[in-house]
Amino acid sequence: MEPHSVRESWTNRTGEYSPAYYAHYGPNETSELIREALDEHLSRDAAILELGCGSGRHLEHLANNGFEDLSGVDIDAGAFDTMRETYPTLAAEGTFHCGPIEDLVGEFDDGQFDAVYSVETLQHLHPDVDWVFEEIVRITGDVLVTAEIEGPMGDASADPDVNYVDDDTPLYYRDWSRVFTSLGLVEVDVVHGDRDTTRTFRTPG
Repeated sequence: MEPHSVRESWTNRTGEYSPAYYAHYGPNETSELIREALDEHLSRDAAILELGCGSGRHLEHLANNGFEDLSGVDIDAGAFDTMRETYPTLAAEGTFHCGPIEDLVGEFDDGQFDAVYSVETLQHLHPDVDWVFEEIVRITGDVLVTAEIEGPMGDASADPDVNYVDDDTPLYYRDWSRVFTSLGLVEVDVVHGDRDTTRTFRTPG
């Protein structure tokens, strides 16, 4: 599948895995893991960016726990409509950017965000845009958290490199520890969940 096809599969998505779908369920255990990771290393005035923020359920959890400088990126314009309906204060007070990660990440300054995190988002980036990971490291001032599916779950016959959420939506398995430590970050924590592996990295120094 070509990179533009992957992007299109997430643009204006409805039904399962859409912004409205996740807004219905609200913050979850992963939201709490993200908060705990940020709590351990950062103060409440830290600048935080979520890559693939959707309707904002994880950012809403951070806001409810005192974090104030919140930003997000999402490819689906409809996600921000859902955010305004479901989390109106977050939508009004946060800073949000609509477009593919690979089109937007270069616009941010070096170390602009004290923390950057993603939840089941980087796993959908096409291998042709792997250069984005270096850009993510560049804009991260202190802490990077990834909560991603890293391999097939319970199916020994599954492709070890890619799976499909549906006919149009690939999920690319990567070893996020290897990806980001090879780019100079230091892994300081890992939590293996039933679905996601949540890794916390820090910039050196």
